[in-house]
Amino acid sequence: MTTYKAPLDDMRFALFDVLDGEAVLTGLEGGEEHSRELIDTVIDEFARFAEEVLAPVNASGDAEGCHFDKATRTVTTPKGFKEAYRRYAEDGWAGLTASVEAGGQGLPAAVGTLTKEMIDSANTAWGIYPLLSHGAIDAIAHHGDDWQKEVFLKRIVDGSWTGTMCLTEPQAGSDLGLLKTRAEPNGDGSYRVSGTKIFISAGEHDFAENIVHLVLARLPDAPAGSRGISMLVVPKFKVNKDGSLGERNSAAAGAIEHKMGIRGAATCVMNFDEAEGWLIGAPHKGLMAMFTMMNSARLGVGVQGLGLSEAALQGSLRYALDRLQMRALSGPRMPEKPADPIVVHPDVRRMLLTQRAFVEGGRVLAAYASLQSDIEARHPDAQTRQQAGELLSFLIPIAKGLLTESAQECTKEALQIFGGHGYIVEHGMEQLVRDARIITLYEGTTQIQALDLLGRKVMQLQGAGLKRFLDEIGTFCREHAGDDSLKALVGPVATAATAWGELTRGIAARAQANPEELGAAAMDYLYFSGYVTLAYFWARSVAALDRSRLSASARQAKRDTAAFYMARILPRIHLHKAGIDAGVATLPEIAGD
Repeated sequence: MTTYKAPLDDMRFALFDVLDGEAVLTGLEGGEEHSRELIDTVIDEFARFAEEVLAPVNASGDAEGCHFDKATRTVTTPKGFKEAYRRYAEDGWAGLTASVEAGGQGLPAAVGTLTKEMIDSANTAWGIYPLLSHGAIDAIAHHGDDWQKEVFLKRIVDGSWTGTMCLTEPQAGSDLGLLKTRAEPNGDGSYRVSGTKIFISAGEHDFAENIVHLVLARLPDAPAGSRGISMLVVPKFKVNKDGSLGERNSAAAGAIEHKMGIRGAATCVMNFDEAEGWLIGAPHKGLMAMFTMMNSARLGVGVQGLGLSEAALQGSLRYALDRLQMRALSGPRMPEKPADPIVVHPDVRRMLLTQRAFVEGGRVLAAYASLQSDIEARHPDAQTRQQAGELLSFLIPIAKGLLTESAQECTKEALQIFGGHGYIVEHGMEQLVRDARIITLYEGTTQIQALDLLGRKVMQLQGAGLKRFLDEIGTFCREHAGDDSLKALVGPVATAATAWGELTRGIAARAQANPEELGAAAMDYLYFSGYVTLAYFWARSVAALDRSRLSASARQAKRDTAAFYMARILPRIHLHKAGIDAGVATLPEIAGD
């Protein structure tokens, strides 16, 4: 059985010391009360919820899984899950970052990122249910009509209803242009929605009295391809304009998937048979609303990777400090005991430091991205809002891609530290490995993140976000060039950032001759970008140590981990550059028999 302790000191360090979050947040419109004292109180309280309510039902929820009743087409979640959600909603956590106008508490997205990490470390499967609701809140808030905000949004915010995203279909996968779900007008403003969606997280459950599905579909006059997609809100129970519930809608789960991991989360096949729904936003403009949800969800999934990596680090560090096996190569460290703890062995330390480097560097990345979201939404200056939006858009595929892929490495290394015991259910490591595997797939696979980063955010948008981020890195490096305590960090970061710009220009030149070069380079480019990004945030972290409240031992651990990152992880960029330089010519066509 695993235990979880929220890393509150490091969360505070990332947000307040490295990123100066208190000054940023209190300087935003409506943020005057978002002081460090308030945020500290919020995350302290949420840590108790994560540690005492969510973590204890994590392993049992994985063992039990969800139960599907074919006759009633309903799902019963694992024991303790429903009760945990009831407390979550009653305590106001469901609307933590939603607007006050919608009934929420109006706290910054950066605070939501901290609480979400705690959820995902404590119980990733349970956390999928509120994750989908957050996406629905964003979409309805930005694109819904006034009555939809009044009827649907407020009830999702207060937690009495939940939301889903219904995008994927059996024949379409990630190619939304192949969607077949139809929406026929009834003549009274409502539509009849028919079609089948697959892989719908939280599509059916017993948490709430109603489930609000946001469904992508085609209207009768829709143009072909992705330009012909609309979004509709389709509730499980029909809803009257005054918010009262009507009869059961013809939107129901046909089955739940039997999965490798996140077994406590209901992943559903959803069937819509002329279900009543209403259009959100303009006809054929559903992708705009979908990307509002998707950006929120993609950053959220990146935080899932961070949370799982933190849980893996905590478990494997405890084990490495306690497990006695063999002696240190340089001689016994604990001669009074029959063997030394395995943490004395260099390769165990390598695995632990790898996890720490990704977790603590990734935490700064996630907090930084969330702050850009807050700045984009509420900064008084329009140009600053635009710049923050460009940075956020650029960083989302990096955050989603790197934090989910590094979670594969962190959970694998954690299991390896346990040796054969890691393969045993009771220690919890194998569940982390299984739960982490899905996060590189949903809300856009890593390949899709890579193509979004290189093809759209860099090439199509002419690198607006990249240029801004490289300028920021360059400014930091120049400001600290004379700081002897940072010389070993600033130099590698400056060199890597320069190489990042040169690499990008080289890909652009080759892609003009052959567009396939973009696809060939995208994955390596994503990793290259991610490793340089974390290097920058590690340098910023060390620069912030002297003004932090961390203990002396914690500050030294930061310096040691930063040095490890620069020596052993940042050099991976050379491997990825070699892959990019090899080009599409090394990826020949593959024919079947």
